[in-house]
Amino acid sequence: MLSRRNVRIKVMQLLYSMNRDPKLSNRDAKVRYQYNVQKSFELYLFAMFVFTKVTEYAVKDAEIKKGKLRPTAKDLSFTPKLFHNDLIQSIAKSYDIQMLFKKHQFEEGFDFDTTRSIYSEFSKTDDYIQYLGQEESSHQDHKTILLALFKCCTSHETFTDLMEDHYPFWVDDKSLVVGAMKKTIKVLPSQDNFFESYRPTSETIEEFGESLFDKVIQQDEELLGIIEPSLKNWDADRVAVIDMILLKMALCELISFPTIPTKVTLNEFVEISKLYSTDKSKDFINGILDRLMKKLNKEGKINKEGRGLLE
Repeated sequence: MLSRRNVRIKVMQLLYSMNRDPKLSNRDAKVRYQYNVQKSFELYLFAMFVFTKVTEYAVKDAEIKKGKLRPTAKDLSFTPKLFHNDLIQSIAKSYDIQMLFKKHQFEEGFDFDTTRSIYSEFSKTDDYIQYLGQEESSHQDHKTILLALFKCCTSHETFTDLMEDHYPFWVDDKSLVVGAMKKTIKVLPSQDNFFESYRPTSETIEEFGESLFDKVIQQDEELLGIIEPSLKNWDADRVAVIDMILLKMALCELISFPTIPTKVTLNEFVEISKLYSTDKSKDFINGILDRLMKKLNKEGKINKEGRGLLE
């Protein structure tokens, strides 16, 4: 589940932390990196937990409607099929998933009013009203409404606040988790352990992430020496800390990771600079990396495996 961009961001954040706190050792930084990586997967599980609980509020809604002093025909005919369908039930009845929810103690201290708030807003949408009006709903009907519900969740302030309160890195991992949740909904009902495919792989977190972190630390002076001549009228000390870290990471990736295309490296670090640095950083980083790529290519220091990787 964890993309290389997310790994780059986590490595960048650790390098920044080490720059700000000289007492933070490489070993402690790596421990923090592993922790942050695991938290990304946990965030995906938490999003699934909250989403499932929002659908479950339909059961409470049915009780409220039928418990009215004078329920209408519409109240009496209401069914909580948003929760009582094979797709959601494959999560609700999954022993392995429920054990993970329990392991991470998602229910402890959880404010179930948040699910009421999200469900209440969604219940007023035309999509949900039309869904309830169907005499029979197919798997595709359930899938469509669940995707609509998840879209409502991600745009709901209560959901966003909940994610941020439990996981400070929600902003960094949001697109990753949203993408994983959409894929999850689209393949429901699923077999047990389907979530395992979303666990971060060692190839991504160790062979790429840890390796990138180690190389930037070990080659810091060498990387700076290559970058400085390309700064032209800029003094290295005047370059924003984040920008210099991104330049060193990108340069390291260009030289030491032969299977990553040069264009990918350039585009990824420019995009990251848009999110985490100043307004002018993207143009600055794009310009410096472009000069470095031309210089290193001419010197034969960028060696990529596979056709087209230098383009």
